[in-house]
Amino acid sequence: MVTAIAIARITGLFTVVMLYGIYSILTASLFVALDAVDVAFTEAAVGTCISTILMLSALFLTATRREEVPKKISVLPIIVTLAVGGALMYGLSDMPIFGDPNAPPNLHVVPRYLIDSAHEVGIPNVVTSVLASYRGYDTLGEVVVVFTAGIGVIALLGQHVRRPRKGE
Repeated sequence: MVTAIAIARITGLFTVVMLYGIYSILTASLFVALDAVDVAFTEAAVGTCISTILMLSALFLTATRREEVPKKISVLPIIVTLAVGGALMYGLSDMPIFGDPNAPPNLHVVPRYLIDSAHEVGIPNVVTSVLASYRGYDTLGEVVVVFTAGIGVIALLGQHVRRPRKGE
């Protein structure tokens, strides 16, 4: 929360990019604490490394010598954010307690994956069988989105042409 608030309050672009990198590594640490190591690796690689490098590259290519001027704070985005946050909190109030063994996924989905995935898919690793078979289209969609975003960023960054200054 402290990192997110700092990102929202700071006006220096370089500092914001660095704080986004810190936020991503903190999120990766949270995923490790939640035993989602595969997601943590992805967050560390994409969020912390690649995104930070791409944002720093974009910042370098678009840098100007002018100082940034702080803008007046608008009330409407704050109201919308609080309303959406309130709706999300209301939705979370109906969820089962974290780690509840009687939660619907733990009663129906998890036992099927643990017991039947080796026979149905033929892969002994449960995580691999879920990502490659049961959620194969979802994983393919995620790969397509990340690939398309990467190509878009490369295309945008590749358009930068250095113009000679007067006297060069």
